[in-house]
Amino acid sequence: MVAEMTYRAVFKRESDGRWTVEIPKVKGCHSYGRTIGQARDRIREALALFVDDAETAKIEEDIRLPPAAKGAVRNAQQMRQRLEEARTRVSAAEERAVRYLRKTMKLGHRDAGSILGLSHQRVHQLEQKKAG
Repeated sequence: MVAEMTYRAVFKRESDGRWTVEIPKVKGCHSYGRTIGQARDRIREALALFVDDAETAKIEEDIRLPPAAKGAVRNAQQMRQRLEEARTRVSAAEERAVRYLRKTMKLGHRDAGSILGLSHQRVHQLEQKKAG
């Protein structure tokens, strides 16, 4: 089996709003697009003019942003990660509460949902999730 080739694509935002992209490893391989997506598609097409494995090659994106933008993006990504971790903990806590309310206290789905601030359907889902 042949190892998949990896190319680094450097994206830069130009003053006119378009994105230019180049693959430094392949001399002369560059393109542009109105959007990152368009530039992404076009750089693979451009790469195909230079190498045989362009269709299967892995392209690692290096999107150049000003420092303030990088910081804002990094902050958003970190907050999204913390939110996902919190959602996982909330779901586990809800499962434990549903189990207690339904099994120990013998409450119905609607009453358990009212107490937890959830729909009776969600209570049923949480109960099935643990059982399944």
